[in-house]
Amino acid sequence: MQINSITVRTASIDDLPILLEFEQGIIKAERPFDTTLLEGEIHYYDIAEMIRSADVEVVVAECGGEIIGSGYARIEQSKIYLKHRQHAYLGFMYVKPEYRGKGVNKLVIDALQQWAMSKNINELKLEVYNDNLPAVRAYEKIGFSKLLVQMRMGIPSQK
Repeated sequence: MQINSITVRTASIDDLPILLEFEQGIIKAERPFDTTLLEGEIHYYDIAEMIRSADVEVVVAECGGEIIGSGYARIEQSKIYLKHRQHAYLGFMYVKPEYRGKGVNKLVIDALQQWAMSKNINELKLEVYNDNLPAVRAYEKIGFSKLLVQMRMGIPSQK
């Protein structure tokens, strides 16, 4: 498969069934990194609402008419003390396993970056689990750098 045979386009509501599958794939991949996630089927996103929102761009990557990847950018207000007033928060990054390592995620991020630039946004942010080293390396490879580490601690219940 050639990288130039992959196209990225804005998602439509017709893409919802495969996007819901991708969401569950993301959750399955992230469960080992986050013991706080509820058991069973959960949802991170309201994908249909994201597709309809003017402040969110949901994209899909296609190869030969098959949807093989996804991602979104959402315009958010930045902290008042930062140089940029707004940023684009990226999420919902998923690539079917058989297409990983072929630059699909970069194409998705490139499309989201172009959308952000068209909205006069010049800062991209995303979150990735610290222990998800393949994902961290993939994002670093295309230009992201670590900024903060979010930490947590569970408080044992007393009986």
